[in-house]
Amino acid sequence: MKIGTRSLLWGVHQFLIHPVVVALAWRRLYGCWPKGRAEWIAILVHDLGYFGCPDMDGKAGRQHPQVGAKIAAYLLRSRKHEANYAVDLILGHSRHYCAEHKREVSRLYAPDKVGILFEPRWLYLLRATLSGEIREYTQHAPLCFRYGTRRASRWLD
Repeated sequence: MKIGTRSLLWGVHQFLIHPVVVALAWRRLYGCWPKGRAEWIAILVHDLGYFGCPDMDGKAGRQHPQVGAKIAAYLLRSRKHEANYAVDLILGHSRHYCAEHKREVSRLYAPDKVGILFEPRWLYLLRATLSGEIREYTQHAPLCFRYGTRRASRWLD
């Protein structure tokens, strides 16, 4: 099974846990829960593009926002304005995708990145280890593990 699929089933992007922690981070960062269908759908589907990906931070993994955006556009097809907003949120949640496609990061970017602070460290590390993501993450971004989540959480208080 490919690492992207493992991530969605029991890893870091687990399809039930990850949206919950992103919503909690959204509430903490913006002082309110996500509003409307577009924001909730964006939170629910933004990482579904990892399904079938052979990598998380490689060529395939960096394009994962496109699938989530297509799913959101389909779900909101009768509401064009909301669909466009959800697509912008999803495509803008990945800084790598934004850099490659000359886009600005969206309001979903920060909650997606700090969502890790809203779950027990042991649970995150267990899922990252079981899925194999921890190996890829430490190879591509070793500095993120140097400081830990406690230090990063100070700015949220």
